Amino acid sequence: MAKTRIAVIFGGRSGEHEVSLMSAESVMAALDPERYEVIPVGITRLGQWVLVSDALALARAGRLPEYLSNGAPVGGSVELIPDPTTRQGIDVAFPVLHGTFGEDGTVQGLLELAGIPYVGAGVGSSAVSMDKAFMRVLFAHAGLPMAAWMAVERWRWEIYPESVIQEIEGALAYPCFVKPANLGSSVGVSKARNRDELAAALTSAADYDRKLVIEEAVDRPREIECSVLGNHELRASVPGEIIPDGEFYDYAAKYETGRSQLLIPAPLDEEQRIAVQDYALRAFRAVDCAGMARVDFFLDSDERLLINEINTIPGFTAISMYPKLWEASGLPFADLVDTLVQLALERHADRGRSRTEL
Repeated sequence: MAKTRIAVIFGGRSGEHEVSLMSAESVMAALDPERYEVIPVGITRLGQWVLVSDALALARAGRLPEYLSNGAPVGGSVELIPDPTTRQGIDVAFPVLHGTFGEDGTVQGLLELAGIPYVGAGVGSSAVSMDKAFMRVLFAHAGLPMAAWMAVERWRWEIYPESVIQEIEGALAYPCFVKPANLGSSVGVSKARNRDELAAALTSAADYDRKLVIEEAVDRPREIECSVLGNHELRASVPGEIIPDGEFYDYAAKYETGRSQLLIPAPLDEEQRIAVQDYALRAFRAVDCAGMARVDFFLDSDERLLINEINTIPGFTAISMYPKLWEASGLPFADLVDTLVQLALERHADRGRSRTEL
């Protein structure tokens, strides 16, 4: 039987470029070579698309970032649309692109135009889940509890800084967190305890996005995460807990081994576990997600469970919570990756049932 040709797409123009390379290595290593023909497609920081024939070997040798650095050789091509006669083209795509220009619906839109099945959420759900302001509006509509928050546009901060500071201080208490609306992996996130730190945090976040989200800090929170898998019939993993090596779970704590402690399963009572899993499934449905997502929560000092965010392309590195939670739930990494591919094909077939003409 012919192998399924799967394009693993990684790298990209986002601030999470390096994380994507680590995730892609894990995914490519997990794909069964007896069943899949892997086509590694890298995207440089400048947006060049590059076929990387020895991607796994380069990744394991630590040379993939060098290969995809600015000015990387761009050569070779692959047909997008599969030809059943010649077996050319791509049968399914697995985007492992974290953050902007990959997790935000842009690549998903390209794949939709080409008619290619792909792993993960669709265009709309990817876009609203990437935007932390839109995401919170949908969560509120679904009745999910959150910390107090607000959003401001970069242009307003740059032109009317005093007015923006006063508006934030009138709505939220210190300390608060400031983050770019459309980024992940805690890139550009700062904690502000006073007006000076708030100004610095807004300026820092404005380097990354045109819209900024400010969120009131939760008192002594426990950080809880839950993985979701499925299209129609959804499954929630056992919850896990992160104990960051620092004041909050920043970029270094997420991706540097030994910087944080992962507790799997999380030390929760039965009622808390059920609530985490229920909220995770409700959040998944609220943004019309598909395939996979990791949902992150805070458990505050009063034992209130608050939803923080949903990640539609969670990390797949060796220390990432999404695959670790599924492994603890009885689904090993290789089986998880295979399930995600099958879900992509299932969702593509379901979309194909819809009429496109009168």
